[in-house]
Amino acid sequence: MQLKPEQLETHLAGTLATCYLISGDEPLLAQESADAIRQAARASGCNERQRIHIANKDDWLTLGHSAGSLSLFSDRKLIEVFLPTGKPGAEGSRALQEYLTGESEDVLLIVSGRIDKQSQKSKWYSALDRAGVVVPIWPVSPAELPAWIAARMKTAGLSGEREAVALLAERMEGNLLAAAQEIEKLRLLHGEQRITADMIADTVSDNARYDAFRLVDVALSGDARGALRTLRGLRAEAIQPPVLLWAVAREVRLLADLKRDVADGTPINSALTQRGVWRSRQAMVRSATQRLSGRDLAEMQALSFQADGASKGFLAGEPWSLLESLMVVMAQGLPVDSRSERLA
Repeated sequence: MQLKPEQLETHLAGTLATCYLISGDEPLLAQESADAIRQAARASGCNERQRIHIANKDDWLTLGHSAGSLSLFSDRKLIEVFLPTGKPGAEGSRALQEYLTGESEDVLLIVSGRIDKQSQKSKWYSALDRAGVVVPIWPVSPAELPAWIAARMKTAGLSGEREAVALLAERMEGNLLAAAQEIEKLRLLHGEQRITADMIADTVSDNARYDAFRLVDVALSGDARGALRTLRGLRAEAIQPPVLLWAVAREVRLLADLKRDVADGTPINSALTQRGVWRSRQAMVRSATQRLSGRDLAEMQALSFQADGASKGFLAGEPWSLLESLMVVMAQGLPVDSRSERLA
């Protein structure tokens, strides 16, 4: 069964499913959905929580051991599996199907990166869909963002003028986590007052210099030195790598999608519009798409994954150094060597 994130609350008020899959690239919605399931699991008697980070195929053995083990402290437990790539591989597919055919009374929660269409046809995905609940998380498009902000403000007990909502959407540029934080700030500062555009202008921070999205834009513009200065400034402000990686990884995926669109015959301007790129950013993103090769994008994807794993402790490496390498590749691409020259 598939549910939208906004349908979870109603579902969780009833009988808890035995397994859940949350997949997608929007950290705030994924985190809030997972938190709601955790709370419901505790309420249903899952007093123990086990976390399994999947970094290699051997990690799937832990899931099998967990399913067959009894806790000394509780009758049921919540087993959380973190699958950053969205691809469990042959071992993971087998482990998940074996788990689902068992008779465990535990609750399984899988938090995954985006799962592509091909993987959605796989046996493990179909088994999860039949046995439990799948919650796909889709990014909120620029056109949908004002409505999302208005609904979020209403949930927080606020009401906002149309101009205020539009200004907040423009300031946040798709960063839902930042938008949620600013809405909470507005609630604390202004209580139940109707939020105006002037209030937004006075209280909402642009973070113009060291904002995560500005970091991406500086790199996309081809300014490697500026991107490194911005990144180091963010580090000095104690911004954590996962916050930056969300914005960076999203942009890498966008560039890869645009490359595929153009290769399939879609004009670049049409592709930019279809992918929801803000008009103010289209020239910059167009230039980066044309400047960066498939080899560059593959390297950026690899660096993103490694930096994410290093920041969460399941891969080796220093996250900030990996982020610096990623920014340089985004800004100017990989060096061209004699063995693998880029096609003009």
